Amino acid sequence: MLFGSSGIRQEFGADLVDVALRVGSAVADAAPRIVVGRDTRTTSELLEHSVIAGMLSAGATVQTCGIAPTPTVAYAARDVNAGCMITASHNPESYNGVKLLNPDGSAFTRRQQVAIEDALTKSHWVGWNEQGCVTSVDAIAAHQEAILDAVSLSRPVTVVLDCGNGAGSVTTPELLARMGATVIELNCNISGRFARPSEPLEANLPYIGEIVRKRGAACAVIHDGDADRMMAFDDRGRYIDGDHLLILFAKYLDRKRVVTTVDASMAIEEVAEVRRTPVGDSFVSEELLSWGDFGGEASGSWVFPGHSYCPDGVYAAALLCEIASEWSISDELDGMPRYTLLRESYRTASPGDIMAAMGADEPTHGIRFSDDDGWYLIRASGTEPKIRITAEGKTPAKAKEMLDAGRTIFEKAKRVSGAG
Repeated sequence: MLFGSSGIRQEFGADLVDVALRVGSAVADAAPRIVVGRDTRTTSELLEHSVIAGMLSAGATVQTCGIAPTPTVAYAARDVNAGCMITASHNPESYNGVKLLNPDGSAFTRRQQVAIEDALTKSHWVGWNEQGCVTSVDAIAAHQEAILDAVSLSRPVTVVLDCGNGAGSVTTPELLARMGATVIELNCNISGRFARPSEPLEANLPYIGEIVRKRGAACAVIHDGDADRMMAFDDRGRYIDGDHLLILFAKYLDRKRVVTTVDASMAIEEVAEVRRTPVGDSFVSEELLSWGDFGGEASGSWVFPGHSYCPDGVYAAALLCEIASEWSISDELDGMPRYTLLRESYRTASPGDIMAAMGADEPTHGIRFSDDDGWYLIRASGTEPKIRITAEGKTPAKAKEMLDAGRTIFEKAKRVSGAG
């Protein structure tokens, strides 16, 4: 399929510009009113023009909000028929892509994606007297107001904020300041170049902990390129892994039914009833439409159904600041269950062939093995040419045993498939 686990993503080039044009036309055939936004990449404006041109050619009315986070565009979609975001999220600047959003903020389902792909082969052109039109809309203000209505500080706090030069730069600094926080801004300009790798991994953020400690901050907030993700540091300058952020949000919000992915820690099951989905925030959102009151995945995607079915890193940033104004986040983390979770990834030119050799029905869904004390998951990445292996155990030895077992199966499948 053209679509991966989080929309369409490719290395930027002429093919992607053509895809954007045709996707815009196909979406407009079923959605006559569409809101469009883009991230800060240097290629995003061109792709925005291309996708809008396709929409206009099919007669759509387009509202453009310029540079804005994905969750901002998703929130604005409630007033139209669909949303479209030009972004490659946490991928490097050389990538870009298209995310399609429903009015409730959820990503297009697999069924909707298949319908779009089928429609790409057809012409949706309308005559000169039926061409669409473009207007501008301030989506950021409406999104900020919705968050401010739901989240507030019990006392002033200092927060370190690193937007990674992404779309969060145009909204999160102002939002947190309006809440009453003192914001220490890092990489909060829209230069079009990422001063650090966009994915908010601990390895990409070695400088944050010291800044938190030196400035006496209550927490740190980290965004990826389109601010649908939010990761964090506690008041001691320690990186908070996504599994424990999931527990922190569930506990603070008193959410008892949590949707998360198959690669999330067993620890969440000690504080809530859990349903698991394949990896990808779109699967979490889709499950939340029928069950659950909070969801997320360890990569930093947090879905608050009462607000939107789009992962909202901006909302999550504000909520973390609220928590920091009431609790010692470090004390809360120290009291949480904690198991050993190991992750590895292997770049390969043919992840689908390798997963097929393992017997996986869907490469990105992968295969999972578990027993009473641990589990491992092997899956193809939905955004990069990689195989990911995740393993967890109730002891470090068990986690290593599971990781070794997963790696053995991967190496065997690589040989069988001829990929290695």
